[in-house]
Amino acid sequence: GHGRTIAILAEYDALPEIGHACGHNIIATAGVGAFLAIHALYEKDPAAVPGTVVLLGTPAEEGHSGKEVMARAGAFDGIDAAIMVHGYGYDCADQVWLGRRLLTVTYSGVAAHASAQPFMGRNALDAANLFYQGLGLMRQQMPPISRLHAVITDGGTRPSIITESATVQCYVRSKFPETLKELSDRVEDAAKGAALMTGTGVTVDWDEHPPSLPVRTNSPLTARWAEHEQTRGRQPLPAGVLDESIAASTDFGNVSYRIPGIHPLIKTADAEVALHTREFAAAAKTPAAESAALDGAYGLACTALDFLADDALAAAVTDEFARDGGAIDVEHFFD
Repeated sequence: GHGRTIAILAEYDALPEIGHACGHNIIATAGVGAFLAIHALYEKDPAAVPGTVVLLGTPAEEGHSGKEVMARAGAFDGIDAAIMVHGYGYDCADQVWLGRRLLTVTYSGVAAHASAQPFMGRNALDAANLFYQGLGLMRQQMPPISRLHAVITDGGTRPSIITESATVQCYVRSKFPETLKELSDRVEDAAKGAALMTGTGVTVDWDEHPPSLPVRTNSPLTARWAEHEQTRGRQPLPAGVLDESIAASTDFGNVSYRIPGIHPLIKTADAEVALHTREFAAAAKTPAAESAALDGAYGLACTALDFLADDALAAAVTDEFARDGGAIDVEHFFD
C-alpha cells in the first residue's frame, strides 16, 4: 500500500540442546499472527490498512546477530518502524537490553618442560589467567549495569608442559553504545597488559559475528502497545519497575538505532523461570505460552495499524527518535 511502512519481526531460532528456551517460537507465532490478522483486514477493507506492513523472519538472533546481517543487506531499507514481542516472566512494556560484543584473545607462549626447564618457557596460560583476573578487578570501576563474563576455551594440553597457547573468550556488555565502546577499549588494554606481564604474544579478535547494540525503545509506540495489552487483561510494567540489572542482549538493538522500534516483553512463564533454561523451554509450549502468542499478535497488529493510520502518533514516534539521536552508522560504530 501507500503511506508509511512498518515491519513486524518474527524470530525463530532455538538454542542448542535445550530448544526454545528463549521463547522464539512465541515471537514467531505472535509476529506471523499479527501479520495474518492485518492481511485479513486488508482483504475485507483495503482502506483500513493505510500503509504497508512487512513481515520479516529474522534468524540467528542467538549469538550471531542475524538482524544486523539482514540490515547490512538492505532488509530494513524503506521501513519507518519495527516492532516485535519477546516472551518473559513478566508483562513489561520497556526493559533494559544491553549491547554486547564478543572478544577472542589468544596468547602465544613458549613450550618447555614444566619441571626440568620451566625458566625456558613463557606460559600462555598465565597470561590467560591474569587477563581473567583483570576482568574481575575491572568490575569495581565500571558502570554497575555493564557486564563482563569470560571463559578460557583452551588452557594447555598437559601439566608437564608450559602452555604454549591459550584462548579466552569474553562477552562485553553495556547499556549505551558509547559505554560499550569505552569498556571494549579497557578490556582490550587488559588483554594486552597480561601479555606484557608474561612475555607472551597476543592476538585480539573482536566480533566473530556482528556486535549487538542496546535497545533504544520508542516511548510513543510503547504506550500504544501497553494500551492494547490492557484490553487483553494484561498490565505491562513501565520502565524502571523491574531492576535494570536483569538484562540480557538482543540484535533488535541494531534495528532500534536505525529506525524507531519496540521490543516489549509478554508473560509466558512464572517470574522465577529464567530465559535460556530448560524450565523456560518447557513453559514455551504451555497454554500460557499460547495465550501470550495470541495476546502478542493482537498487540502487534493494533500497534502497527495505529502507526499507519494515526498521523499524530507517527509524528511523535519520529520526533522522539530524532531527539534521541536519530539513526547512527551501526555497521561502523566500533571501527
